[in-house]
Amino acid sequence: MKQSLLQEKYPVYSLELLKPETPMKDAGAIIEYLKGCIARHKIAEFISTFDHYAHTRALEEGEIADDILAAKHVIFCFGTHLKDSHVMAVRPRSIGVVEKADRFVITFLEAPMPLANSAMEGWVKALARSPEAIPA
Repeated sequence: MKQSLLQEKYPVYSLELLKPETPMKDAGAIIEYLKGCIARHKIAEFISTFDHYAHTRALEEGEIADDILAAKHVIFCFGTHLKDSHVMAVRPRSIGVVEKADRFVITFLEAPMPLANSAMEGWVKALARSPEAIPA
């Protein structure tokens, strides 16, 4: 898993997995796996999924890189406290999944909550395990 700054200000975690490195067959399978992780977490709450590829493709001015086959988000929240209205700016969370011909690229923005980062990092890293090691 890599950490980087996108546009010199957004802290992003990313993992690239060659397709043979994961039992997941497509972006949709990864999204379903992540939804299961969210459902099993004691704090996280599933909100929705978003097909970014379909949305962008439907726009007259939409542009998609030639090597991107699918691009989806799973959207959820870890909010345990609501002590300040400004915290709404960093919620909810999402994990993006991009499918290319030979690999998956999974990304998420660093959360201001260590518990959330630890959970998301664990979920994503688990995708590189054998099928038996990935929770159903």
